[in-house]
Amino acid sequence: MHIEQLKLTNYRNYDALALKFSPKINVFIGENAQGKTNVMESIYVLAMAKSHRTTNDKELIRWDSDYGKIEGAVQKRQGILPIELTITKKGKKGKINHIEQSRLSHYIGQMNVVMFAPEDLNVVKGSPQIRRRFIDMEIGQISPVYLHDLLTFQKILKQRNHYLKMNQGKTMTDTVMYEVYNEQYIHAATQIIRKRFQFMDLLQEWAEPIHGGISQEKEKLLINYRTVVGIEKHHTSSEIENFLHKKLVEAKEREFDRGVTLVGPHRDDLQFLVNGYDVQTYGSQGQQRTTALSLKLAEIELIKQETNETPILLLDDVLSELDDYRQSHLLNTIQGEVQTFVTTTSVDGIHHETMEHAQLFHVKQGAIEES
Repeated sequence: MHIEQLKLTNYRNYDALALKFSPKINVFIGENAQGKTNVMESIYVLAMAKSHRTTNDKELIRWDSDYGKIEGAVQKRQGILPIELTITKKGKKGKINHIEQSRLSHYIGQMNVVMFAPEDLNVVKGSPQIRRRFIDMEIGQISPVYLHDLLTFQKILKQRNHYLKMNQGKTMTDTVMYEVYNEQYIHAATQIIRKRFQFMDLLQEWAEPIHGGISQEKEKLLINYRTVVGIEKHHTSSEIENFLHKKLVEAKEREFDRGVTLVGPHRDDLQFLVNGYDVQTYGSQGQQRTTALSLKLAEIELIKQETNETPILLLDDVLSELDDYRQSHLLNTIQGEVQTFVTTTSVDGIHHETMEHAQLFHVKQGAIEES
């Protein structure tokens, strides 16, 4: 899979921009705050219908405009697929092959991307919320069903939290409504937990040998999906439901005291172990970066396995964050197979034959020149 053309209208600092890309490697060179990351972000948004940099979609629209639009021509195995995302202050609409989709969950997954940016190091060393977002974004690319289940879960969680907040500190006499919310919540949460365990098994399968290769077989990576209530991957759906019900009963008093749901997948986390040690707590900066790089390279292989298409790789100002050895390993892995986009302030420090055949775009004050 690769994107042949990109067209931006009223996106960030671009009023109108049209670019054609190499199916191999495309490098955007320029000083900071010139607009190169905006192009990279637009490709990500075109694929995922959300930004990796902001949760406020209004920021994506050029400041003096009512809407922003991203259009792409994606080369897939079956041919060229036009996709389009329009962003307004009221929401987003996606089109596949010029046909508007009733839900964004139907739109996402038409173009698969793997983003690696400096903030992705936070997947390893940052908060549990960042790791949950990582899981949800990646599963969503390969499973529209998961996106639907996740939206259902989030809706029920919001309703349950509202109910708890409305009754915060009160003595409950009528528990019928409470049981109704619990039943809906437990079913939705079970779907999410099961799918996450399945995904982490696949990610482990690819990430472990990749990490071993980068570390010259000196390190072994283990990824654990940890639920706040101690559910394990071997548990069946009915066992998970029973487990959640038991934990909700135990947490009932605390939940009504605090007015919020304390049990469920919205509080779960990932743990990365290198040679048995938690890399977030005890790992060196090098080990944390190797773990993050292993995850990204594993994502490429996993998406390829699940969709039969090679995803597009976006390297946003990340090569400078990697030492020469990890940089070479990354470029060797993608060489000739994965369409790659790179942003950098200079190519002088990147010594690799892949870069000799790159298509270069020079970015200055929102203007892009190809060379």
